[in-house]
Amino acid sequence: MHRTLLFAKIHNCTLTEVNPNYVGSITIDQMLLEKAGILPYEQVQVVNVTNGERFVTYTIPGVANSGAIELNGAAARLGIKGDRLIIMSYGQFTSEEIKSFSPTVVIVDDKNNLLEVRHYDDLLGKTIM
Repeated sequence: MHRTLLFAKIHNCTLTEVNPNYVGSITIDQMLLEKAGILPYEQVQVVNVTNGERFVTYTIPGVANSGAIELNGAAARLGIKGDRLIIMSYGQFTSEEIKSFSPTVVIVDDKNNLLEVRHYDDLLGKTIM
């Protein structure tokens, strides 16, 4: 049996742009994607901490080290520039894989500059900050 668990997240990033005329997705600074281990075009869940919206979309890599976090297409209606977001990817794990897995947490400042990359010590009961 496989179980779905958090694979990685970019925690408390700042929405830098909205573009409703784009085809769709969320553009994320390529360096942040790489640090999180999230692939281009990978499905992610986005939680808008500012307004409570939650939605699923896919990633598009933005310019590395630009701090870009941009909602595109219909998702652009779910946030405004300056909103705080949490971007999460999930993975399918076997019971054996779960025993040694710890999700990656990318922590950024208010301009989406990388502050720290962490791994949860375990899957239950730990929070960041």
